Amino acid sequence: MSLLRRLLPAPPALSADDAAALLADLPFLARLAPARRDRLLALVARFLARKAITPVHGLALSPVQQRRLAALACLPLLEFGEEGLRGWSEVVVYPGAFRVHRRHHDEDTGVVAEWEDELAGEAWDQGPLVLSWDDIEADLAAPEAGFQLVVHEMAHKLDALDGAMDGTPPLPAAWQREWARDFQAAYEAFCARVDAGEDTPIDPYAAEAPEEFFAVTSEYHFSAPALLAAEMPAVASHLRRFYGDSPIPAA
Repeated sequence: MSLLRRLLPAPPALSADDAAALLADLPFLARLAPARRDRLLALVARFLARKAITPVHGLALSPVQQRRLAALACLPLLEFGEEGLRGWSEVVVYPGAFRVHRRHHDEDTGVVAEWEDELAGEAWDQGPLVLSWDDIEADLAAPEAGFQLVVHEMAHKLDALDGAMDGTPPLPAAWQREWARDFQAAYEAFCARVDAGEDTPIDPYAAEAPEEFFAVTSEYHFSAPALLAAEMPAVASHLRRFYGDSPIPAA
């Protein structure tokens, strides 16, 4: 933690009423052990004090909605801690899916390709978290369905903290070697299943790249941990160690 961060005054805690309302709004959080629940509420207060939440395209977010967003963003930080908020300062929230213009220059061929992507979320290295509110609300309406957009994008933020978005967040050296071995094996096996046309229980988007594999499996840890453990036990074990127990029952 930087000296400047250490000198910043601690943000005010959520009021008892706001904390109770947040837990009532997101009842799956009540399954967290009391100490972890208190830690989450403290992280939410820090998030709200130190991140600008910027709704765009006519969207307005009430303080209640902002607290819900902050709680989802802080879930992956319960064991990692506040350091997971380092390096960025803003959350941009669109009403729904948003379009981004992509451009790629192939240095070998000189060919420039341009296209439009429609996204529900994006995490920029050293930049904002960009989210679709419609997708956040859909996740909140079905918290055990295997999708958790905010967790997905926060996983990317954690992944990038060591300077490379490659599917491996900052870890002690010995654990990092085990993580890389087990995730690579699971990723290659999953890609083979997707390439073979198998209808996989895990979202096939996880086969896009190692960093997407980490982000997608993180969603399942927080929304369908029993499915993840059945499909990818080694990955599920690492994520349980990294994130702590999921607030969704594992059986």
